[in-house]
Amino acid sequence: MVSTEEVRRRIEAGVEGARAEVVDTTGGGDHFDVHVTAPAFANVGLVEQHRLVYQALGDLMQAIHALSLRTSAT
Repeated sequence: MVSTEEVRRRIEAGVEGARAEVVDTTGGGDHFDVHVTAPAFANVGLVEQHRLVYQALGDLMQAIHALSLRTSAT
């Protein structure tokens, strides 16, 4: 089971200047709705923004079944 705090912490530590809002949508620790804002996303395409988040999550992605991800520079 993955906590919302762990997801938030990993993203904010792994993406420069990121602020993440994380909601566990089912209460089971494997379905999350995540909104990440980071200056590092400026002038970066959507696919690359998502790759940066997935990279920050690292091995947690193995325990996450569903991730609804929204990213923006501001």
